[in-house]
Amino acid sequence: MENERKLIYLDHAATSWPKPPQVLDAVMNAMRQDSANPGRGSHAMAVRASRVLFDTRKQLAKLFHIKNPNDIAFASNTTMALNMAIMGWVKQGDHIITTSLEHNSVRRPLYMLEKQLKIEVDYIKGDERGVINPLDIERAIKGNTSMIIVNHSSNLLGSIAPVSAIGEIARKHQVKLLVDAAQSAGIIPIDVASMGIDLLAFPGHKGLLGPQGTGGLYIAPDLELMPLLYGGTGSQSETPLQPSVRPDRYEAGTQNTPGLAGLQEGVKYVLNETVEKIHAKEWTLTQRMMEGLIRLSGIQLIGPSLGEEKTGIVSFVANAIDPSELSFILDQHYGIAVRAGYHCTPLAHESAGTSLTGAIRVSVGIYTTEDDVDALLAAMKEIVSHYGE
Repeated sequence: MENERKLIYLDHAATSWPKPPQVLDAVMNAMRQDSANPGRGSHAMAVRASRVLFDTRKQLAKLFHIKNPNDIAFASNTTMALNMAIMGWVKQGDHIITTSLEHNSVRRPLYMLEKQLKIEVDYIKGDERGVINPLDIERAIKGNTSMIIVNHSSNLLGSIAPVSAIGEIARKHQVKLLVDAAQSAGIIPIDVASMGIDLLAFPGHKGLLGPQGTGGLYIAPDLELMPLLYGGTGSQSETPLQPSVRPDRYEAGTQNTPGLAGLQEGVKYVLNETVEKIHAKEWTLTQRMMEGLIRLSGIQLIGPSLGEEKTGIVSFVANAIDPSELSFILDQHYGIAVRAGYHCTPLAHESAGTSLTGAIRVSVGIYTTEDDVDALLAAMKEIVSHYGE
């Protein structure tokens, strides 16, 4: 515990830490009291486990303004949720529009489908700050366009996509909109109906403050996907067909009841704090960080400029130091945890001009303080002074 207290954790874009105490308590309580299989029995413990899952869906539905909680299918992470959406909808000959800011969780499934199903994919290029022009998306729509996929917030640049404007375009052309909310769920307000979102993939372990191994996919009620997994659901067991009822159709196998119990408490925490306040706090901290980094010699920030809208991510390169070496120094000598490399988004690095170097990503969270930011700035000042230009 002593080492944990010394750690300055600035890697919230990967996983939020620490978790609220009630999240930890919920996981342990579920392990102790509600560890039967949800939907697989009528005894009291199985019923309680089922209630955990449904109550978690209800909290998520409240957060994302979803009318029917059963339109949320649980997944182990955003990657699985994105695969559920893409593999479940895209068919041979389809045209897909996405952006240069996407994570490999979008790019790799699409690349595989290009090879297997001969689909077409257009990547709409964002500028060096991560800004996407919705009109570029509209101009790319064809007669066989079946889906638009957009990253709500870049996990490298922190830029925020104009999802509502893109949603209007998708509705106008009767194209489905899939939104990757890995960096926005719990941090930016999301209303699936007003924003025109047909599919929303989200993680439990980042802005929603839940455990790793949790997440989900919202599927609009008028949309039917082919399931990604087939198997036991506890319902319609007499047929070899995957059940038609939601959410069972998309949730084969035993669910992560303890993790989802923790996620439920994380979502409650976010709802109580409000997404608006969380976003405002993170934005203020990023501005403080950017102001300090701009003053340092040899530091190049990437992404939105000072004062522009963004999530709690600040990425940069130091001219004299390799990002991996800098991350190691911050960790080993200053006890500051950040992320270095390509962040599973090589196309975004192309947009930012950092394809050859990668970058350092610093990301704040709900428990990050001004002292944490100032500690990073002090460490960077020392490091830059030591290495020089």
